[in-house]
Amino acid sequence: MSVPSAPSLDRSPQVHPNERRARSSSRHPHLPRVFSVVALALALALATADLASQERALSPEDSYRIVSLGGVAVSPDGDRIAFTVTQVDAEENRRNNTIWMQELEDGQPVGDPVLFTDPTRNSSSPTWSPDGSLLSFNSSRGDDQTTRFIRVAPPGGEAFRIDGVEGTPIWSPDGEQIAFLKDVEREEAVDEEGEGGSVAPNAITRGLDSTRFDGHVVTHRRYKRDGQVDWLPHPELRPQSQLHVVPAEGGTPQQLTDLPRNVRNVEWAPDGGGFYFTVDPYEDDELHFHPSSDVHFLPLEGGEPVSIAAGDGSHTSPAVSPDGRHLAYLHTPTWFDQTELKVVELDSGGRAVGEPRVLTSDWIYSPGAPSWSSDGEWIRFSAGVHGNTHLFQVPLSGGEVVAVTQGDRVLSAVSHSSDDRVMAYVSSDPVSPGEVHVARGDGSSEVRVSSFNDDLLEEVALQSAERLSWQVSDGTEVEGWVIPPMNQGTEEAHPMILSIHGGPHSAYRNTFVHLFQVLSGSGFYVLYVNPRGSTTYGNDFKQAIHAGWGQVDEEDFVTGVEAALERYPDVDPERLGVTGGSYGGYMTNWLTARTDLFRAAVTRASISNWESLAKNTDSNLPHLPFEGASFEQRELYRALSPISYVENVTAPTLVIHGENDYRTPLGEGEQWYGALQKLGVPTEFVLYPRSAHGIREPWLAADSQERTRQWFVHWLLEEGAVAAEGEGDGRER
Repeated sequence: MSVPSAPSLDRSPQVHPNERRARSSSRHPHLPRVFSVVALALALALATADLASQERALSPEDSYRIVSLGGVAVSPDGDRIAFTVTQVDAEENRRNNTIWMQELEDGQPVGDPVLFTDPTRNSSSPTWSPDGSLLSFNSSRGDDQTTRFIRVAPPGGEAFRIDGVEGTPIWSPDGEQIAFLKDVEREEAVDEEGEGGSVAPNAITRGLDSTRFDGHVVTHRRYKRDGQVDWLPHPELRPQSQLHVVPAEGGTPQQLTDLPRNVRNVEWAPDGGGFYFTVDPYEDDELHFHPSSDVHFLPLEGGEPVSIAAGDGSHTSPAVSPDGRHLAYLHTPTWFDQTELKVVELDSGGRAVGEPRVLTSDWIYSPGAPSWSSDGEWIRFSAGVHGNTHLFQVPLSGGEVVAVTQGDRVLSAVSHSSDDRVMAYVSSDPVSPGEVHVARGDGSSEVRVSSFNDDLLEEVALQSAERLSWQVSDGTEVEGWVIPPMNQGTEEAHPMILSIHGGPHSAYRNTFVHLFQVLSGSGFYVLYVNPRGSTTYGNDFKQAIHAGWGQVDEEDFVTGVEAALERYPDVDPERLGVTGGSYGGYMTNWLTARTDLFRAAVTRASISNWESLAKNTDSNLPHLPFEGASFEQRELYRALSPISYVENVTAPTLVIHGENDYRTPLGEGEQWYGALQKLGVPTEFVLYPRSAHGIREPWLAADSQERTRQWFVHWLLEEGAVAAEGEGDGRER
């Protein structure tokens, strides 16, 4: 199988937004043999200043200084950009969100961005009213979660609330009404043995004394969710998100839907006469494994929703054309299939007419949520293509998918003015944390707006990523990147670390990864790979590892290491490390058990035993990719489990796991650590409290990076150097 080529993207070097100031060097004039005290002091001061200006390696502690940006919202008239800024409060071990504002003139920034919301509150998700006079945002202080508004046009003033608005506002096109989604408690949510659904309504057993019982009785499988410590109530007892509407000046909200499932993805009809939204009819069916949701239309006056796009698969992200005559949406028939962009014609009442058309049938990549150009002639979406993420568009009439933005980078949070004159987004690449950029609607005249990370970037030396590609035995081209060490160019050989992403149906992107630069700064080559199974290379590439996780993709990593060794002769093949989280942790375990390539490993949130994971995870994995449940495919589950080969492991391994990980439960890390301990393999087990599948707390996230760095420094730089001098490490190779 070969991978179809990507759309023609301009991969010419971009002008780097954080280009370093050029450093000039000059020869000192001849100095007299005897310095005066003043001259000596001046020389010492200059030397100290020169040392202070030297770039250093990025450290894990620098993660406290990295500023993240998102939630970009261009005002309807294109004169302002609102965006969310996330900064770490290292003293309080938390992240704070604020809204900033950038003024524009003719699509170009005027002055610097300014803080727009109260810095003592967490504020995010800015949304403009149709006339641009009001900006709304989600605001929180402790448990107080509210939606607030600020008058942007004169006379301005303090943030305020609109009575009756109890969720993120969805403005009507004329600005006269505000819709929102709000969780509604079900009447049956109070059970016989307590409130909140602690006892399933169909439970057979009843307690001896309901006033003394403070546990849970469950009769369904999905009673936990990663990242949520409390057990989930029975599906029939959970609050359901329902559609409400209230006048823009405030008042008593009217509940428009009362459905047994959650309402999602609400979109006003352009004439304000109704709503399009999605509902998943199988959301509470724990034995339904394929994606599923339907698009419905509901008139403003209420009544029964009308089906617009339904049937097999998932129909999501509805977007109505400006004239109200067409509806675009995404359709994924089954878990195995390509996501397609479809469009269907609508009648004057908002109902579907005729059969939908597929606009991306000749495009192998997966489109993101659609939006319309102001003239209704084009449908836009973001998509990942070979590690990059860009904005694309396709004509309503059908035709070629066209790239609007270009370059080896990742764009996110794309927003347009109402006339498409201005668009803004966050752009990131391997040596640049994301910053807000503004451009014309066609992608030209791009200008960087923000510079939150510039001070840190001036202090540190970052290494650019170099693309690497190779072919595996069936002819498939596989792609990866290499970040050289900070001390590249010295005569010594360098160790290399292979990093593996999660998923596996995910991908490494051309974006900034803090850990990679930390490892590069410590003297390591870093190789990161998008093996078969990754996204952004088409559905055939994504599904190539079906029923063969580990067995198929193992080749991609081994040959990727070989390709890197050939490209970079100063990589020491005797000092290779491997690391990854989730699927990356699974493959870290797999590769150390199935090959002898690696001298050290760090495995995070890993999988060691598919049989146990299938019974304990909060997800439906691995039922579909392994063609059935563990008791139906017992031999396959065992053949694809790293624990089946653990006796072959000799690489010292650091095992990292969150104590509250429900996706790859703690027992997976415990099994791997316990087996390695019994085998006498050097290992440590780091358990992070209050942590789920990802380690989110700033202190713990930085700690995880530092322990990863130290582990590889110890085994690949310190112990590796000893082994290279002939003392060996006791391994049989």
